[in-house]
Amino acid sequence: MSAQLVVIPAGRSHSNHAEVARTIGIDIIAGRYPAGSKLPGDAEFTVLFGVSRPVLRESVKTLVAKGLLTTKARVGTVVRERGAWNMFDPDVLAWHLDAGIDSRFLGDLAEIRLAVEPRAAALAAERRSADDVAAMRAAVRQMAIESARGSTAFAEADLALHLRIASASGNPFMRSIGAVIEAALRSSFVLSAPADDEAYRITVAAHDRIVDAIEAGDGEAAASAMTTVILNGRQRHAGAATVPASK
Repeated sequence: MSAQLVVIPAGRSHSNHAEVARTIGIDIIAGRYPAGSKLPGDAEFTVLFGVSRPVLRESVKTLVAKGLLTTKARVGTVVRERGAWNMFDPDVLAWHLDAGIDSRFLGDLAEIRLAVEPRAAALAAERRSADDVAAMRAAVRQMAIESARGSTAFAEADLALHLRIASASGNPFMRSIGAVIEAALRSSFVLSAPADDEAYRITVAAHDRIVDAIEAGDGEAAASAMTTVILNGRQRHAGAATVPASK
């Protein structure tokens, strides 16, 4: 994991086994238990967490189902490689935010966005309703409000625009992807918010061009404008100096 992390705590779990799974999951994602390593035994973990063996085993089952762990006869419980993790699982995404977002996470997120969002914008240009366009315009107006600059309000408006575009695509898979990775998108938009006047103006105008193309029914232009926005955000991530956030 990179030394440059931004920690964005998620809500705490409400059951013993969920809280134990969350703690172990964060430790795995943070690299405290690297891929291929064997977890401590039941006896050690039950003392560490102050829970019963059935609770611990339920926690392990949860992590196995999410792809983080595997259990092997005569070996024990072993951490799986990152490629096996279910990154679309809401808990796994939330644990990444708790463990700390690094450049690798942001790069992976940008790649999946480039694979999906330009096509969603193109479909939205074909299928959008007047209400869709009005909601997109409202989101861009919110981004353009000076008081929103540098605040979570800017990221929330940015998020609202992208989720509305996914919805306007009319494709339920695209809508579902947006909903599943909503927390990750919000965090990404917080980190990529423009820092100076010129970048702020350019960013708002770039988002406005997406809506212009969608309203005009120009799918190719909408896809191109969306690609530009994602790439520009990735550039701002690369240039940002990130530090751990307080919990």
